[in-house]
Amino acid sequence: MATRDMPSHRDTILDQFSRQAVPFSTAAPIRDERALQLLVEAAVARADDTVLDVACGPGLVACAFARVARHVTGIDLTPAMIERAEALTAQKGCTNVRFQIGDVLPLPFGDGEFSIVVSRFAFHHFQDPAAVLSEMRRVCRIGGRVVVADLMASPDPAKAAAFHRMEILRDPSHARALTRDELRSLFDAAGLAAPSETFWRMDIHVEDLLARSFPEPGSEPTIRRMFEDAVADDAMGLNSRREDGRLRFTYSNVILSAVR
Repeated sequence: MATRDMPSHRDTILDQFSRQAVPFSTAAPIRDERALQLLVEAAVARADDTVLDVACGPGLVACAFARVARHVTGIDLTPAMIERAEALTAQKGCTNVRFQIGDVLPLPFGDGEFSIVVSRFAFHHFQDPAAVLSEMRRVCRIGGRVVVADLMASPDPAKAAAFHRMEILRDPSHARALTRDELRSLFDAAGLAAPSETFWRMDIHVEDLLARSFPEPGSEPTIRRMFEDAVADDAMGLNSRREDGRLRFTYSNVILSAVR
């Protein structure tokens, strides 16, 4: 049970993403149109599709699908993110999208209600990603598609553990980034077909990342030092490096798309 001194993971999600709503939604790598198009293409979205965006955040994915699909529903736990999503759809003139505040376990929708069920950059925040994927499968109709896009941890256990330590400091709502094989195994466990894979990378300046994050108080120097130390041996599996005098790294991401 959560106490005043020990907030629940749900409380931490709400706290972090209420504060991150604006900086996350305006970050160039998150808004990248080519990356959003890769997601729509991996889902094989068509004009008659009904789409559910799970943990929809600021509505960027929902708007990308709305350009193609008949209707898109977005659900997210954080009211501040839903506010951002509604503002974005109004700005873009998307009339075939609706958003609601809600949790993902369970998803408050009927069996087979959607033809595409998608989630982007959320699985590393889920404490039980297998259960979430099972819910996504449940609300997807037979013959539809279940699509997960997320960053990947290194297959090297030591590098993955170091990455996890850094991310927990940077964003306490982080649960655990999964490896490519772990993400694929979730699809198998959920009874889904073997997913197709689409890869892309995000090159990011460490200071830009910290500027849109709300780390544990006083932890910024430790985070910077972890990136700096990793330049020598890639200790976090993020290709930490110095370019033009700035400390940079790369998130490796994958889109997994499977037929229900």
